[in-house]
Amino acid sequence: MKKAIILINAYTHFEAELNQPRRIGEELSKLGVEAEILRNSPSAIEAEGDFCVFLDKDKYAARALEKRMRLFNCAEAVETCDDKMLTYLALKGLPQPDTVSSLLCYTPGAAVEEKFLAEVEGRLGYPVVVKENFGSLGKQVYLARNRAELASLAERLRPVPHLYQKFIAESGGRDVRAICVGGEVVACMKRTNEGDFRSNLSAGGRGERREADGELCRLAREVCARLKLDYCGIDLLLSKEGYLVCEVNSNAFFGGIEQVTGINVAATYADHIFTEMYKK
Repeated sequence: MKKAIILINAYTHFEAELNQPRRIGEELSKLGVEAEILRNSPSAIEAEGDFCVFLDKDKYAARALEKRMRLFNCAEAVETCDDKMLTYLALKGLPQPDTVSSLLCYTPGAAVEEKFLAEVEGRLGYPVVVKENFGSLGKQVYLARNRAELASLAERLRPVPHLYQKFIAESGGRDVRAICVGGEVVACMKRTNEGDFRSNLSAGGRGERREADGELCRLAREVCARLKLDYCGIDLLLSKEGYLVCEVNSNAFFGGIEQVTGINVAATYADHIFTEMYKK
């Protein structure tokens, strides 16, 4: 009997997060694969299966599981995509917004230096996007419109790994989300938010189906190849010069884009996994 483990976060309760494993499990079942959904735990990491669909971001659990079985996505891909600065560095050379890393601080009570703030504003201008390196759904993304707001955010986030990114004015409140499976774009939508610079559906954005053009597909293939991804969601900003890779999510939710496009992303992903595991 073909068997899979679908591993989810130990504490997750958000419906979109629970929908993901259920849908993938249903589609794997249609292909004759028994899929068991497990919350991350010591016993789950020791569970038996032919492979694991890894829907957590726990890099330690991913590394442990990968000692015993194939992961979709692999541990390295999960770890790189979970850290926005690591993603930026891995994609150097591809079109991305100019980005500056925060300075790690291990000294309680230390102040953010004016020299650093001056370098950030001199290089990126205002407004400037400030992002925590670890976050999702746009919840840890902020906008600083002047030095006072930049200094306040830098001080508040001083103990937290974060980055500063050039604001692409023409793409404020709009971007393109491309879902990729096996290195190819399988579903694409434009996201628009009239009331926020973040276009995430969870932040009030709305989606509409968009056809993926040749340039988008070429860029997506390169992103997937560099990050060793079987599955991902790529967020692309719409600049005057063309697409800019903004973020890459190794566990991108597909419920919204399935509704917008009518494409069965879960089935496409299950087919890819089945082919990789049993038909090669």
